[in-house]
Amino acid sequence: MASEINTAPKGHPKGIYLLFATEMWERFSYYGMRALFSLYMLNALLFDKAYSGQIYGSYTGLVYLTPLIGGYVADRYWGNRRSIIAGALLMAIGQFLLFLSGCFFENVDTATMLMFLGLGFLIFGNGFFKPNISSMVGQLYVPGDSRKDSAYTIFYMGVNTGSFIAPLICGFFGDTGHPADFRWGFLAACIGMLLGMVTFILFKDKYLLTPSGEAIGVTPNSKDINKIKKENPVEGISESNKKSSLRLILIWGAIWIILFYLLYAVLDTDVIGSIIFSLTVVAPGYIISDPSLTKIERSRIWVIYIIAFFVIFFWAAFEQAGASLTYFAEEQTDRHIGLFGWTVPTSYFQSVNALSIIVFAPVFVIIWTKLNKKGKEPASPLKQSIGLFLLALGYLVIAFGVKGLAPGMKVSMLWLVSLYVIHTFGELCLSPIGLSMVNKLAPLRFASLLMAVWYLSTAAANKFAGTLSGYYPQPIIELALVQSAEKDNSLTLLPKDFEESVMEKDGAAVIPFDKITFSKIEDKTLKSHIQNSLEKQQLENPKTFMGYRISNLYDFFMLFVFMAGAASVILFFLSRRLLKMMHGIK
Repeated sequence: MASEINTAPKGHPKGIYLLFATEMWERFSYYGMRALFSLYMLNALLFDKAYSGQIYGSYTGLVYLTPLIGGYVADRYWGNRRSIIAGALLMAIGQFLLFLSGCFFENVDTATMLMFLGLGFLIFGNGFFKPNISSMVGQLYVPGDSRKDSAYTIFYMGVNTGSFIAPLICGFFGDTGHPADFRWGFLAACIGMLLGMVTFILFKDKYLLTPSGEAIGVTPNSKDINKIKKENPVEGISESNKKSSLRLILIWGAIWIILFYLLYAVLDTDVIGSIIFSLTVVAPGYIISDPSLTKIERSRIWVIYIIAFFVIFFWAAFEQAGASLTYFAEEQTDRHIGLFGWTVPTSYFQSVNALSIIVFAPVFVIIWTKLNKKGKEPASPLKQSIGLFLLALGYLVIAFGVKGLAPGMKVSMLWLVSLYVIHTFGELCLSPIGLSMVNKLAPLRFASLLMAVWYLSTAAANKFAGTLSGYYPQPIIELALVQSAEKDNSLTLLPKDFEESVMEKDGAAVIPFDKITFSKIEDKTLKSHIQNSLEKQQLENPKTFMGYRISNLYDFFMLFVFMAGAASVILFFLSRRLLKMMHGIK
């Protein structure tokens, strides 16, 4: 019965919906935890923002790094199914450890130890889960099946369904304003992960089948290759190749050590960044140098690498949503809805992207399907180029929204919402199509490992995103100053523990620029003096990125317009060449 379903000419096999549900609950767990994590560190453990940001950035980078390990283990030893179950269990344990950390938040040392231990389980669990569930999507279809792009878009809807409901549910239980309640949000994330694992275990044998009815993901891909190498010797692994494997590991291991040293000791990159960026070079190099690869296989793998390079620029700009764009929502966006007398919480803007994907993903499925029937569907590299162009367009929109913005003024929420919606269109062109492209181009014996390399580019992008967010200009905002004693017109800064005094210099108020985080001034003359002083300080001390001057929000957003726009144009002109290198695969 399952075999007949899988070979049906219309619709999709039921296995795609099982993977949809499993991924949805895993993403619920991840995004539920992520919605609370920074708030937990700031408000329960009382870490400062710089330290919290460092931990958060390292965590998100490492989450996309460990798929290299999980992909290798799955390809060589465990197979996809066991790797997915093991990864889900590790992540559930990690979420439970965060729950325990929340239980002991008043004992900072104990809570911190449990938190780091939980993060470790989450990082390694994701490494086993992420590349394997993604690579199983393509195995539900025969090679060359035009439904693969649509299948990955359906799968991607599962990702965003989970990411949309997670902040709402986990935030409802955990983000209550009471530090003791964070634990309930983490526990909700743990339960979500367990639901995903149980769903996968119960239905995997029934629905995870090839079109011919054979179970997928049971044995390691390398063993599957050895089984069929008589029919297709190209996919086999010869004895000479096995003997050269150790030599390749030693060579690329030495290269990794050299690169790590150069990044860490010479270029002064932090440890996590040095690990990620060096592996971004070494892991692809190890695969492409494998002597068992044919000329066509190597050419196709190069396509994956080239597009993965451009994808780094996409995600580095896109992932500003959790950093600089959150600052923008907090400080420069008018979130007050007068009709209802309600101020939209900053965190709610994180749901715009996920909700937009749920709404528009079916539209993109229809578009690609109709274009395919007419023989006009763009090839994967061109879709990636379109995605980068839309990303640049989103930043161009908000750049014009803030151009000439007067000090202390805020922009409408529509500017930020528009950016997120346009970025969603770009993401739908790039991310699910990228997963499908890797599955179509990767030799079977390297399927999971090359999927991990694809996610490695995302790890590098997340780390790069953290670097770029550091160029966000300090906003010219209104300050919270109150007259504490009318009789002598003295001033007190809020909050109470802020001890910097207002000084007078050339008739203008001077306040340390990097310590301003307030909201309202009663004295209009003083307000004007302070704003002028802040604006002057910012203009006189701009930040520069590779020679590009960033002195205000317009400059900052235009940085991403130039970066993503240039990447889009270059990839557009490379698309025809890359299509030839794909040797018939579109």
